[in-house]
Amino acid sequence: MKLKSLGVLLALLAFGAKGNNPLNLGEGLRTADPSGHVWNDGRMYLYTSHDLECQEDFWMKDWYAFSSSDLVNWTNHGPVLSVDDVSWADNYAWAPDAAYKNGKYYLVFPAGTGHKDRESPSKSTKWMGIGIAESESPTGPFKDVIGKPLWTAPYANDPSLFIDDDGTAYLYVHAQGYDYHVVEMADDMLRVKGPLQKMDMGGYEPKMEGPWVFKRNGVYYFTMPENNRILTYYTSLSPTGPWTYQGQIMEQEANSNNHHSIVGYKGQWILFYHRWLDINSDCGRQRHVAAEYLHFNKDGTIVPVKRSEKGVGHRLNNR
Repeated sequence: MKLKSLGVLLALLAFGAKGNNPLNLGEGLRTADPSGHVWNDGRMYLYTSHDLECQEDFWMKDWYAFSSSDLVNWTNHGPVLSVDDVSWADNYAWAPDAAYKNGKYYLVFPAGTGHKDRESPSKSTKWMGIGIAESESPTGPFKDVIGKPLWTAPYANDPSLFIDDDGTAYLYVHAQGYDYHVVEMADDMLRVKGPLQKMDMGGYEPKMEGPWVFKRNGVYYFTMPENNRILTYYTSLSPTGPWTYQGQIMEQEANSNNHHSIVGYKGQWILFYHRWLDINSDCGRQRHVAAEYLHFNKDGTIVPVKRSEKGVGHRLNNR
């Protein structure tokens, strides 16, 4: 009996020590650029880009959605939209975001055409724009309802949608010559109201991509991969600034890019991000979505986060 009890105990300890990073989103599935949202059903939803195995220069073709009630066990609902469904683009299905308004779900997505010539940039034909797709369900399928990008110039990607408490929707983008810009969405979410507006970043504007905005205790947080590598953030009392630089959230890993989202769930704040890992691949390191708990100091500043193998889910499951 004692040996049997010891065996059970060791098995439980081994199970408890098992990590949740990267997230188990599907065997052999490579995902990146996670956008986390909690909708009215109380589940956590993740909208991601999808890396093809050994893909060429980020030639990506569709977007995925996943959901979970415990951050450990995930249901795969994707793909929820493909460039095959987009008349104005055929490639570059990059980082998406999502929003809920007017009783519908919206997927804002970048996509494009052409090719990037890295050796002779002047010969590049690559172009990217921002589209908006709509669905009656958080898991899609989503439809490109306007059949064109929200604008054609400037070249843009990495959209982030933030809907404030009054229902106003703001779109933040990474764009050619237009970093740190925002534009208000029309109430129907199918067009923008006016041109992109440059925000006051307090005099500090490093190269960036993948902005993410959220609100906590009346304070707005503008977060981003600074120099495309290190997650850093600003704060403001307005969703359009002026912003005050606050410093680092997560350091870079092996000179790799990062892309993230931050969302509250069941009394915890969660940082979703991606890691470059060699997991059963013939192509070396590829991107995989991961997650960590995120904490705030009493003054509202963010406690720097370290990557872990344990990840998230254990605290939710032990509540």
